[in-house]
Amino acid sequence: MTLYDCRTEAGRAAGLTAAAATIRAGGLVVLPTDTVYGISADAFDPAAVRALLAAKGRGRTMPPPVLVGEPEQLARLAPAAHPVAHALADRYWPGGLTVVVPHAPELTWDIGDTGGTVGVRMPADEIALELLRRTGPLATSSANRTGVAPAATAADARDQLGDAVATYLEAGASTGGVASTVLDLASSPPRLVRAGAVPAAELRELLPDLTDSVSAS
Repeated sequence: MTLYDCRTEAGRAAGLTAAAATIRAGGLVVLPTDTVYGISADAFDPAAVRALLAAKGRGRTMPPPVLVGEPEQLARLAPAAHPVAHALADRYWPGGLTVVVPHAPELTWDIGDTGGTVGVRMPADEIALELLRRTGPLATSSANRTGVAPAATAADARDQLGDAVATYLEAGASTGGVASTVLDLASSPPRLVRAGAVPAAELRELLPDLTDSVSAS
């Protein structure tokens, strides 16, 4: 377990190199995002995803969303996604919107009991994006034990997750403070699963039939 201070140029370079190696080795990384700190694993490594869920104290019924480093990856992960998903990605990515879409059935992954869907987001954080460019899509959830408030720093996450995570990337206190809005576009009509960084009123400009949210951010 190593924490890298990415607020310095040397620390950021070393941290990103270590984090990419950790992901390739099937380990877990805590990284900053534009909302809250996240705990990440290779989305295509089932054992790593199981370790992520275990670190959080979650089961398969609460699969993590997937972070991507560029909007174009949405089409690769979910070629059958509704066109509005791409319109929303163009408008809000990188940023605090997670879209739940049907994933490609041929994907060789197991991120939990998803019912054939996946939540996808592109974060607006340069450290996260640089890591994603090195690793490809990462299964990512908030960096905390289930039932405990999300960590505001990597050091806070380390206090909760300890040795379950191999590499921690510290970038200071998270500036977002609010988790991403989660929008289920696989449902008909579309459903707001979690209120968050993107207001529902804005989403209704593109989705006038959007149903009410079921949980607070």
